[in-house]
Amino acid sequence: MLLFIQTPLSETNRTALRQQLEPRHSLMFRSELTADEQATALQQADVLLGNPPADWLRQATNLKFWQLDSAGFNNYSHLNLSIPVANMGDYFAWPCAETIVAAILALYRRIDELARLQAEKRWVGAPLRYTMRTLHQQRVVILGAGTIGQAVQSILTGFQCDIQLMARTNPDAQIHTHEQLLAALPTTDLLINCLPGTVDKFVSAEVLGAMKPGSVFANVGRGNTADELALIDALQRGHLGGAALDVTAVEPLPADSPLWAIPNVVLTQHTAGGQQTEDEGKINLFVRNLARIEQGEVPENLVDLRRGY
Repeated sequence: MLLFIQTPLSETNRTALRQQLEPRHSLMFRSELTADEQATALQQADVLLGNPPADWLRQATNLKFWQLDSAGFNNYSHLNLSIPVANMGDYFAWPCAETIVAAILALYRRIDELARLQAEKRWVGAPLRYTMRTLHQQRVVILGAGTIGQAVQSILTGFQCDIQLMARTNPDAQIHTHEQLLAALPTTDLLINCLPGTVDKFVSAEVLGAMKPGSVFANVGRGNTADELALIDALQRGHLGGAALDVTAVEPLPADSPLWAIPNVVLTQHTAGGQQTEDEGKINLFVRNLARIEQGEVPENLVDLRRGY
């Protein structure tokens, strides 16, 4: 069986993957091939690990299984594949939740500004105390009741926050409609977006306008799920008290984006899912799912590309 590894693995991890597989598995690593060889290698492969250009997959007629190395996959929603496809499931949920809560705390407790002052060796101290906010007992709406939203909820429960989840059909959610969301926002201190990329510009100018003056918006979903121009306007006008953003509409964020310079914006540069053993986790899931496929079993974290989940 021929395996094509699109995921950029270190030499150590490439060796570790080879050691976990049997001699009948032939491995081709993108990082060991020339640019011209990579697309051809995928066309020959039986199994794929990683997220290649979508155009390559149209020619990959030999594929029997595809393991994504991400949780999201909205850029593949137009593909019509008849093979099983799996994503990383909840593997990134807790790192994402920790990052967005950390970014919110940095914003509330002025940690980002204190870090800049430290780099400048400038002591301000006491005046900053009166500009700080607390996360304790804040009223929070979380958009999305999936694994990331639930992990965020779990962390914020420790801060005794008043939390509502929004999801159309999930019974664990308290908000199910756009109208209910608009009704809740005027008394909400913090809106946290955990939505997938299939929901384009859900956080619209109308949603942002309905938010409580001085409230905060956080995004650990996908950049396209928020109307970025409307968000910039709400921040520049002072309607919002700040934003914690792991994702943006265009990444890397263009140098001329106002988001770089707007006060009270914390940018975590799409690092939320990161962890020291990230690639090892991808390898372990890939090996488990490969065994399941070979044994005729359903792989873990099976997804539907067109539905987005």
